[in-house]
Amino acid sequence: MSQVPVWFERKFDFSFPVEMYPNICIRLRGAPARLEEICRGCSREVMVGRSDGKWSAQENAGHLLDLEPLWLGRLRDFLSQAAELQVADLRNLKTSQANHNAQPLPDILSGFRRERLKLVEQVEKLDPALFARTALHPRLRTPMRLVDHLSFVAEHDDHHLARIWEIVRDL
Repeated sequence: MSQVPVWFERKFDFSFPVEMYPNICIRLRGAPARLEEICRGCSREVMVGRSDGKWSAQENAGHLLDLEPLWLGRLRDFLSQAAELQVADLRNLKTSQANHNAQPLPDILSGFRRERLKLVEQVEKLDPALFARTALHPRLRTPMRLVDHLSFVAEHDDHHLARIWEIVRDL
């Protein structure tokens, strides 16, 4: 049984100061390295093994890659001053249909690194004032600053990294 809190039951506190954006940006930049470290040395059997009908470690890694277009799209929403951020597929059909367990793990890892770099390189060029810009988060139904969105992405990364760590530890 997983000890990682259920993502859709999480509550988020975005009361931190906007000046925390450098700390959040470094978490985003470091996620691919942390994923690679967790997966290093794991056998294919461990990476694709499932328990409790949940995603395997490799499917969790693939899910991180699958969501990069959403995060980049939401960054564009902030930059274009959209009133509401684009909606995520809450059923995670892209991940469910991707068959990540049949893909080579190095392809997933390098893909995540490549796609995440696109996000962080754009974010790192922004005027610091833009991190305070707001838009409505479609699921949470709350205004979210760009810095909050980036924190949300980092928390999502950590959620799946914790799940992957838990899976490889237990298998």
